[in-house]
Amino acid sequence: MTSKLPTFVLLATAALALGACNTVEQRVGGAAVGAGTGAVVAGPVGAVVGGAAGAITAPTVVRSTRRATR
Repeated sequence: MTSKLPTFVLLATAALALGACNTVEQRVGGAAVGAGTGAVVAGPVGAVVGGAAGAITAPTVVRSTRRATR
């Protein structure tokens, strides 16, 4: 019999981390775009790295593009 506690703890931690972020939509969108671009360029490894980079940089990119369009 396997315990489901580690899976629950992992999901709860991820939910709290995303819930604390006020730019969740931006991060999810940035991660999706980064993962897609990374997958095209470097395959599965590129998808992981691109997704992480997209999630980290997305709020900064959105802020700078909003300033440029005003």
